[in-house]
Amino acid sequence: MKKIYIAGYDVFSDDALKIGEEYKKICSIYGFCGLYPLDNKLSSSKDIFNGNISLINESDILVANLNNFRGQTMDDGTAFELGYGYAKNKILYGYIDSDLDMISKIGKKDDEGYNVEDFGLPINLMIAESVNIVEGDFEDCVKKLKYDLTKQR
Repeated sequence: MKKIYIAGYDVFSDDALKIGEEYKKICSIYGFCGLYPLDNKLSSSKDIFNGNISLINESDILVANLNNFRGQTMDDGTAFELGYGYAKNKILYGYIDSDLDMISKIGKKDDEGYNVEDFGLPINLMIAESVNIVEGDFEDCVKKLKYDLTKQR
């Protein structure tokens, strides 16, 4: 059974444990084992970092929440996890509410006046070129992942 590391800002929700259980249940329905970062139940930043790295190393796949968090782009911790997963040759999938391109969502300039990249992508090119992006929610993404893996056989 392939293991999915579940990445995203959901860990900061008041009901993070409940969300994690739901995500792991969805993984199970589609034949995967979900690894949710709060599984490590650690308190120091260094221990959490090492615990999450360990879970990513244990996983075969990362499924990430790519939606905006605390601003106009995705969570930076999730971006790091995807980069680490990419370097470790993990299968990367991400879900986003809208796959509209960045210019349509943000405009030609961001809130601070910086140019927004214009490649027709819904998220920064470094994420978009490394992650299989699914418009929808966590389950939509896992369902698409399952379909793609089944199709490859």
